[in-house]
Amino acid sequence: MADEALFQFLHNEVIQYIYKSAEGGETENGRNITKLENMGFRVGQGLIERFTKDTARFKDELDIMKFICKDFWTCVFKKQIDNLRTNHQGIYVLQDNKFRLLSQLSAGKQYLEHAPKYLAFTCGLVRGSLSNLGVKSIVTAEVSVMPACKFQVMIQKL
Repeated sequence: MADEALFQFLHNEVIQYIYKSAEGGETENGRNITKLENMGFRVGQGLIERFTKDTARFKDELDIMKFICKDFWTCVFKKQIDNLRTNHQGIYVLQDNKFRLLSQLSAGKQYLEHAPKYLAFTCGLVRGSLSNLGVKSIVTAEVSVMPACKFQVMIQKL
């Protein structure tokens, strides 16, 4: 329980630091979100290396995505993804109905505009973990009702 709170506080402080330390010309939201996503990418690479050191090789993409939704998500967020959907053509949708990093924000519609900065790190986390497993991807997130969110993973074919 304590480690959950520490992770949430650290995540919030990192976001605040990046947004406050942005220089005058850098206050554009996109650059800050990119910084957060790149941080998450590096963390995801390290975590997946650690989590998969004793597991067997994955058969295919779907096996990797199931691992991300069950084991990886449980290690990071203390719960599994609520729903995984795919079109079997390289697009996966991971749905978390009570995403921990958004649960501290009010559920009002006025806070929806702030959601992307709280999701960027996690998008990078997923993209970094997939990258280290040999899957190149683009990860985006969307929120329609707080604190539920959907992460869309588009696999890039080589």
